[in-house]
Amino acid sequence: MLLISVLAMGLGTLGEGRAVFQGLDDQWMNLMSESSSDAGTGLARALDRLGGPLGMIVPLILAGCLTVYGRWRSSVFVLAACVMGNIVVVLPLKWLVDRPRPPQPWVLVNDGSFPSGQVFTVTTLVLTAGVVLLPTVARRCWWALAVALVIAMMWSRTWLHAQWLSDTVAGAAAGVGVVLLLWSAFARLLREEAVRAASGRLLD
Repeated sequence: MLLISVLAMGLGTLGEGRAVFQGLDDQWMNLMSESSSDAGTGLARALDRLGGPLGMIVPLILAGCLTVYGRWRSSVFVLAACVMGNIVVVLPLKWLVDRPRPPQPWVLVNDGSFPSGQVFTVTTLVLTAGVVLLPTVARRCWWALAVALVIAMMWSRTWLHAQWLSDTVAGAAAGVGVVLLLWSAFARLLREEAVRAASGRLLD
């Protein structure tokens, strides 16, 4: 449902008419009208780097470490959500929708504002990390931290005038949708891995 909603939002921006949520996007962008030299810009730029190339390197490192410890199932899950999800979901949507960026972004950006690839990257990374690194009892606190980080990234993208608010909402929704779908698909393999880990047979 989340992925279908994101597709519907993207289709809603096509054509010559005004997107139904453009008014909200404009109002939010007006709130992000401070100077690029303000204190918040330093934090926003740091988050921009996390969601950029660094956000693609971290999943690769995580997947590599999991593989070394014999957790190849978790490794494939992380790569499928964080890397393949970006290629299969975000890039085609950017090409299909081809939404213009806000005027005069403060950071270097490519074409296609919808959905936010950086928000998608951070969303999939923090969710998959919670699944593969934490026991079930510890995940509740992690989910709260993950939500805070995703919201911070959404703020960062709009503060830097790199994307509209609806682009960031779509990026987060797409990230959650991809992780939930793949978590369901990998559930049996991840359970088997947990059993093998408990019995010390991961590397057998």
